[in-house]
Amino acid sequence: MGIAERPLPLVEIRELSKVYQRGREAVEVLHHVDLAIPDGDFLALMGPSGSGKSTLLNLIAGLDSPTDGSLRVAGRRIDRMSSGELARWRAAHVGFVFQFYNLLPALSAQKNVELPLLLTHLPAARRRRNALIALELVGILDRASHKPAQLSGGQQQRVAIARAIVSDPTLLVCDEPTGDLDRHSAEEVLTLLQRLNRDYGKTMIMVTHDPKAAEFARRTLHLDKGTLVEQVA
Repeated sequence: MGIAERPLPLVEIRELSKVYQRGREAVEVLHHVDLAIPDGDFLALMGPSGSGKSTLLNLIAGLDSPTDGSLRVAGRRIDRMSSGELARWRAAHVGFVFQFYNLLPALSAQKNVELPLLLTHLPAARRRRNALIALELVGILDRASHKPAQLSGGQQQRVAIARAIVSDPTLLVCDEPTGDLDRHSAEEVLTLLQRLNRDYGKTMIMVTHDPKAAEFARRTLHLDKGTLVEQVA
């Protein structure tokens, strides 16, 4: 009987670097980062301002391309994709949750959640059904017909999370998802993210400056000056 092969990580990063050009100056934001993220992980990325955590998140999400190194997600080298390929890949595989909810004010919660599905070939009835299922999953189905101005900050973020998961993405990336919320609403949103990870196996990467928010993740990584410096179990 042979030795069982270990499953490949969902996200595999090797020697990843990112350099931005500011005038004549080259600024290295990430320096030879190695990182493996298994399927079903909930990872918090922490670090001071300018440490590279949001840059790393954007690279994993296919919003930017690295200067050097390799970046593989779900078995695909996304660092080798063109901008058009990356756009199609993001639409199929990545759900986004940001600090500010980015909901369209003229649309109801249901219609906001449906937006990613407009890029698919699903008929209107199926889009509506999937949006309502996502709203129910985040505990806000009773607000489906409400517009953003009629919702609290915590409720708007729940709608944003429903929008992020409605297409069943491979990966959920969250950039300071509680940064605009009061403590009570923040804990409700973090508990929801934790439940999506625990009960539905959603793989999540969350950038946060808040140690209390990071406690909801399965593990925490710290960046400083573009380098991973510490791992907390």
